[in-house]
Amino acid sequence: MSYSSFDFTVADKVAHIAFNRPDKRNSMTLAFWQEMRAVFGEIDGRADVRAVVISSSGPHFSSGMDLSVFGSLRPEGEIDEGRKRENLRRQILWFQECFSVIESCRAPVLAAIQGGCIGGGVDLISDCDMRYASADAFFTIKEIDIGMVADVGTLQRLPLLMPDGLLRELAYTGRNLRAEEAKACGLVNAVFATQQELVAGVLEIARTIAAKSPLAISGTKEILNYGRDHTIADGLNYIATWNAGMLVTKDMPEAFAAGSQKRAAKFDDIVAEVPAAKAR
Repeated sequence: MSYSSFDFTVADKVAHIAFNRPDKRNSMTLAFWQEMRAVFGEIDGRADVRAVVISSSGPHFSSGMDLSVFGSLRPEGEIDEGRKRENLRRQILWFQECFSVIESCRAPVLAAIQGGCIGGGVDLISDCDMRYASADAFFTIKEIDIGMVADVGTLQRLPLLMPDGLLRELAYTGRNLRAEEAKACGLVNAVFATQQELVAGVLEIARTIAAKSPLAISGTKEILNYGRDHTIADGLNYIATWNAGMLVTKDMPEAFAAGSQKRAAKFDDIVAEVPAAKAR
């Protein structure tokens, strides 16, 4: 499937989503939001994808929500005010789901961020498993400067990724968080000198992940996400049940054999297609 807002390729079992509107600072049009849901639906339906990289083109990762989207949120005609508000709430929930698909994707998602990552861009990268930046990258919670509260995930996910006081400063002031400061506080894993080195480096990390057992990788992501939202006792109980079901795989014997024979392990692709869902 082809997309208008980004280029989508798969190589070495790594899916690569590369935003392709640098002349518009990769702003997020309505088509972009729709296509994010679609591309992650495609990824989850493919057996040959074990990791995902999101990158961008041009000097900036993304300037956030395109202004044209705000105009599209108003229903036409004479409508009761309460019904307008109920409709707007459902629209906000829809936008949230367009990025929540990143979190629910069975494969780890890595973000490679250069230049400005602003507004909706911060919402997006907060959903990813890992974040990497070029030296010129900066992050801005821009919503405060247009008189609104960020509502697509930034204020819910960033408290789990960085110190609370720093997050509040960024959210209240709208100031830029530079790459090295983002690394120091744990928001990004590493900083690369250039955008070219950034994308190459993140793709290499993704290929390393893709070489592992896809069943173990998807299970690890599931357990980490579950543990983040539950107590330690709940998480321990869940992993006991998970492994009781999943350790019947032949991946462990293959991993042991590959280690003893000093060769690369070969793991079967995960079964991605859900026949019942496809039938609907």
